[in-house]
Amino acid sequence: MNKILLIITASITSLHVFSQQLITPSDIYKMKSVSDPQVSPDGKWVAYVLSTPDSTKDKSDSDIWMISWDGTESVRLTTSPDGENHPRWSPDGKYLTFLSSRYETKSSQIWKMDRRGGEAVKLTELKYSIGDYLWSPDSKKILLTIHDQESSDEADKKKTTKPIVIDRYHFKSDGDGYLERKRDHLYLFDVETKKLDTLTRGDFDEENPAWSPDSKKIVFASNRSADADRNNNSDLWMMETRKGAELKQLTQWKGSDSNPAFSPDGKQIAYLKSQLVEHSIYDQPQLAVISADGGEPKILNPALDRDVSSPRWSNDSQSVYTVVDDDRRSYVASFDLTGSKKAITTGDQIYHSLKRGTGNNWVAISSNATMPNEIFVIENGTARRLTHIHDDFLKLRTLASVEAFNSKGKDGTDVGSLLFRPFGKSKTEKLPLILWIHGGPTSQDDFGFDLAPQVFAAQGYAVACVNYRGSSGRGLAYSKAISGDWGNKEVIDLIGAVDHLIKTGVVDADRLAIGGWSYGGILTDYVTATDARFKAASSGAGSALQLSMYGSDQYTLQYENELGVPWKNMDKWMKVSYPFLNVEKIKTPTLYMVGEKDFNVPAVGGEQMYQALKSLGVPTEFIIYPNQHHGISVPSYQKDRLTRYLNWYGKYLGMPKLKEKLPEKK
Repeated sequence: MNKILLIITASITSLHVFSQQLITPSDIYKMKSVSDPQVSPDGKWVAYVLSTPDSTKDKSDSDIWMISWDGTESVRLTTSPDGENHPRWSPDGKYLTFLSSRYETKSSQIWKMDRRGGEAVKLTELKYSIGDYLWSPDSKKILLTIHDQESSDEADKKKTTKPIVIDRYHFKSDGDGYLERKRDHLYLFDVETKKLDTLTRGDFDEENPAWSPDSKKIVFASNRSADADRNNNSDLWMMETRKGAELKQLTQWKGSDSNPAFSPDGKQIAYLKSQLVEHSIYDQPQLAVISADGGEPKILNPALDRDVSSPRWSNDSQSVYTVVDDDRRSYVASFDLTGSKKAITTGDQIYHSLKRGTGNNWVAISSNATMPNEIFVIENGTARRLTHIHDDFLKLRTLASVEAFNSKGKDGTDVGSLLFRPFGKSKTEKLPLILWIHGGPTSQDDFGFDLAPQVFAAQGYAVACVNYRGSSGRGLAYSKAISGDWGNKEVIDLIGAVDHLIKTGVVDADRLAIGGWSYGGILTDYVTATDARFKAASSGAGSALQLSMYGSDQYTLQYENELGVPWKNMDKWMKVSYPFLNVEKIKTPTLYMVGEKDFNVPAVGGEQMYQALKSLGVPTEFIIYPNQHHGISVPSYQKDRLTRYLNWYGKYLGMPKLKEKLPEKK
């Protein structure tokens, strides 16, 4: 009998393993995205946005869903093919509203749904698209953020688009294109009368507005200096919610003040305060509190050398909650008004999009190495998973294991990284390696779910994700270490991690590949110009002749702060351009990729390196994704990119070709 039971058990186990599949690029179409959770005023429901890829239309459709606080009921609220986003509950609990240009609407407007049921109806009928909105606490008015623009009616009447007139220092931005003097301003919409009042005007942007609890005032961040494009300044400003009201400046810091939030008792405002005056991507803001009447701010986390995000007040106005990024992880923490910190969540997990619920309850989005983003609720200090959006997908997939490791390069700096091990591979087997480099540089590889390394590992690669100097999560000094000295310390850290994995017997030293997107693509060129061991590389949205990027991309202020203007500091510009200037040292076959309309790292960065390698006879290809910006958003292009990575690496590392259909070459 025992023998029979063992045979049956083994058969069931084998059947389960056999029924599971390796994750592939085609799974792009099965990966859903959850965002923007919003708790109802009574605390019984959480509304959110769920985006689902549509392979037929080759785009993602976003809809509004809601789930009960106990997770027992889930309801899809919108079904139009046009997409809905920004769900917001009216504070009186009567309505759930959202933004959409659904049906015949030509611009993004607010739609409202009665809590008791029924079809959504259009609440606003403006000629201009609404960028964001915020209900007043008394539910009588809505604060709108609208970008200066032509109305949809005016645009329809024109046969020829007007010339773009540029006279700004900062004149282009990825996704927005060329920047004229069009700004984000605040407007007040009366829900009952539907009257629209203009609150702010001028050649300034207003950001992150927040209501006072009594609905009489708003606070927002704005750079109102003489030439806002040339500095990092933004201050907090307050005004009454009426047309023509005067502005009161609350903060005087020459750096950046942002993300204000009124305390529920209306007495104080929490916000993020930069540590550096000059514009710097390496800055690490601190959590600050200031009286609603103004005065000197108090820093709540002076001893915490880690990144924090948007502040949220507790219901009793005695503490401020935030998310802390810390060495491959992030967690929810609270700071009382004395600065005492308490970690609310723990573990190898990440959290973001923190929102307050009722009582001492919170909601956030979270993921870990083997679970894509899901909504979690936090009750009395304990996190509980609320949604199970990806369960059906995951139960049929085998995933790589993910483990932390630390290494040191030739200068002895301790570097924290993650290693993806293919499912089913013995730890004694030496594996081909993909060194997969994150962008930024000020971000971090963490224990959140990451599709690309999982897809790579499913094909038998070990994947190393390294938090080189310049990354966040390790403190301000660690991030600032590369300022004005790109491609030096990062390369030391990346090569040190590879050497560590070779020395410890994890990877095969003769089968190394490298790649990344954005700064990851830039570092790919730096590394292959330094180390000839890599058999294949992919550089996505990267650049190597940095001098040519001045005036071509959106980072002029950053360049001038770090390197100075090229005509006075040519030695620095030449130093950071060494991959192109030493291109003859690059022997690694390299695949270049870019979005056609990328203004973040324009196509010229990849074009130059592709042309150079082509002239030198080094194997190379150049892929341009039409009408795409820095982030590739079309699902078929996302699948195509992953497939090309694998086939390029496999060609030079002796791995099997992936059987995924690719577009024909032109």
